[in-house]
Amino acid sequence: MKINDSRLARNFEFVNSQSATELGCTRLSYSSEDLKVREYITNELKALGAQISVDSVGNIRAKYNPANLSTKSLLIGSHIDTVPNGGKYDGLTGTLCSLEVIRVLHENKAAVKHPIELVIFAEEEGSNFGVTMIGSKYMVKKLTLEDLKKLYNDQKQTAYDYIRERGFEFHPDEDQYVDGSNELGMIELHVEQGGILDHQGLSLGIVQAITGMNTIQMTVKGVSNHAGTTPMRYRKDSLLAASEMIYKISKFTTSYETAVITVGKISVSPNASNVIAAETIFNVDIRDVVQENIDAISQQVEALCYEIASENDVEIDIKLIGSSKVVHMDESLVKLIEEQAKANQLSNMRMNSGAVHDNAMLNGIIPTAMIFVPSIGGVSHSPYEDTKFADIVAGAELLLFTAARIVI
Repeated sequence: MKINDSRLARNFEFVNSQSATELGCTRLSYSSEDLKVREYITNELKALGAQISVDSVGNIRAKYNPANLSTKSLLIGSHIDTVPNGGKYDGLTGTLCSLEVIRVLHENKAAVKHPIELVIFAEEEGSNFGVTMIGSKYMVKKLTLEDLKKLYNDQKQTAYDYIRERGFEFHPDEDQYVDGSNELGMIELHVEQGGILDHQGLSLGIVQAITGMNTIQMTVKGVSNHAGTTPMRYRKDSLLAASEMIYKISKFTTSYETAVITVGKISVSPNASNVIAAETIFNVDIRDVVQENIDAISQQVEALCYEIASENDVEIDIKLIGSSKVVHMDESLVKLIEEQAKANQLSNMRMNSGAVHDNAMLNGIIPTAMIFVPSIGGVSHSPYEDTKFADIVAGAELLLFTAARIVI
């Protein structure tokens, strides 16, 4: 069995032509571009005899089951939505490679002992409502339709109303959820979104863990006053205090090998050049593959910020606004993928994922594993994201070989 690389390339060419912007690729979930791609992929799957179902939030499950088996399915797939002006690969790589895997099984009339399902998760990126992985969270009942009424887009419309207006029917009692009763496990192929594989000159990464994350929001409150008439010693400058916090927070990772800390979002009020900042809000993103480290760093960050606030005579409110635990991939699946990579002479390494993926939502419910292909220069969520097509083919081949060992 062999991946048809020219056909796979044509699939990428068509899907990436469906973009709302010329710069990069913009294909938000539920947009007209997204709907066209959904139609294209589902039509391709129907031609292979796959049974298609779409749940209330737009997750697609395409079950290839030529022998009408009642055995559990192997899930493969990823997502097709992008961030605004994003890259042309991202989760689309996993989706189109999974489509190609099913095509190859079909063309070779493979006598499968287990069905294989292509899953396309809706709203992975969170570009519409600021919440990532809505589709996979819904699929495992970590998010409900009622929760959609509390999520808003920039136009102040709820996710519930927005999704329904785009033609998706709400039928939660009929939806297919992942609970392990019908699923063997899931293997997700994705671009790395980092630069490790590219720096190492390897084609494939076999993920062993996905980092956990704490997102802590700091609200520093000072006193707004005139920039020219208020002596430095009398100021209660929220931005000055926050700046000291941000700089010193960044030094905490030196004691932890795999931990990273990021402050990428900050807002200042009143945000005027001649006014001392009354309030500064910033988010601290703490990630590691060791849960104990995340917890320890979070405590250190909070203690430091309270100390700096006191020294600067400002107030601070600290709130944990997001958290996800470290996710470990299923070791038996990881070893199987490694065996197939070795047997087919595909260069690879074990690695961790610094980004959270839909796969992580299913972990703990069913066995999960991930395959990464390199991101050139580590660039991701950017119009300049790129991956060598030969590496994408290698990823598709590894997915094919592994899936075949499981379902045939």
